[in-house]
Amino acid sequence: MMKTVIIDETGEKFLRGGQVWLYSNNVLRVDPETANGDTVAVRNETGDFIAYGFYAPEHHICVRVLSSDSTEYPDTSFFRKRLEQAIHFRYEHMKENFSNCRLVFGESDGLPGLVIDRYNDVLVTQISSAGMERIKDMIYKNAEEILAGLGEVIRAVYERNEIAVRSRESLPLYKGFYSGENHPTETVIIENGIKIYVDFEHGQKTGYFLDQKSNRKLLRNYAKGKKVLDTFTHTGGFALNCAYGGASFVTAVDLSKTALSQAKRNAVLNGLDAKIEFVQADVLEYLDLAEPGGFDMIILDPPAFTKSRRTVNHAYNGYKRINKRAMEILPEGGILATCSCSRYMETGLFETMIQESAEETGKSLKTLSVTFQNEDHPILPELKNTEYLKFFVFEVHSK
Repeated sequence: MMKTVIIDETGEKFLRGGQVWLYSNNVLRVDPETANGDTVAVRNETGDFIAYGFYAPEHHICVRVLSSDSTEYPDTSFFRKRLEQAIHFRYEHMKENFSNCRLVFGESDGLPGLVIDRYNDVLVTQISSAGMERIKDMIYKNAEEILAGLGEVIRAVYERNEIAVRSRESLPLYKGFYSGENHPTETVIIENGIKIYVDFEHGQKTGYFLDQKSNRKLLRNYAKGKKVLDTFTHTGGFALNCAYGGASFVTAVDLSKTALSQAKRNAVLNGLDAKIEFVQADVLEYLDLAEPGGFDMIILDPPAFTKSRRTVNHAYNGYKRINKRAMEILPEGGILATCSCSRYMETGLFETMIQESAEETGKSLKTLSVTFQNEDHPILPELKNTEYLKFFVFEVHSK
């Protein structure tokens, strides 16, 4: 029989309002012997059904909601349906990038604690929920079957389960092949016509930052004929797209020697190495030393400056520093592309930082574009955490 979690009025209000996480401070009592990873029924004090979800007693997010429909029992067919919906959504919207996209984005797809990224014939997964860990064999099998039905062959599944959040649900940290052990751990994807090496064993996240592909393509037209500075270039995604789009020259800066080595390989792979200079340097120091007017376009794509609410103020100042300096460097009418990938740096706060940066440098900004992450990382309006990447493009003028 399914175990039950009884919650207070505040927790009920949140869940009925569309929230998909239940916090431990809203729990009144739990059936005895309810174990980590159990699927539970969440009810109020009078016994009314509210939701089904995965239970995690040691985590402050003690229930991750699966469904608020009492007739939608989370069995094998339930998860199969959710996977089909998620994969078919990408098949419809990612088009030519279906072979390199996020197939499942956790709560956004009603599959909490599960990420599945696709790189050609490999699925790279991350599981952060004990409930999802229990059923992963069924999840992987069904994902492969659904893709096969679309004519897509998967030859390996690789798990990137070394993420620290797993320890909050008493899950071991590890990475390695779940299946297809003889498959190479590197592949070449084609993103919007550009070839990219992906090392899914050692690369950041699951091997590559899939969420920026539409923004990288967006900058091609803005970069045409311009001298571009791509900061925090990592493996060169924005630099490659700017060069591909007709930039006169691109300078790509990153502190990581390993990332730059990969970026250079990507440039050679696409025949763009003559148009891109790769510089190993601390980006902050490089910006401080850069001559005003030396670049027509600057791209700021830093790593998340904050991963908790406690450090938002520090992050705010970090974003402000690099944006102010970029505005000082750019000539009249220069292009600034700036973004944040931290969900704690909310969009409104990021906009405030940009406005303050402009005021303090005596600049006026004309907005050219405001975008977020790709469609394969869908945003749920009721769950603000799913809106984490914001990407602004401005034309910079003197007041």
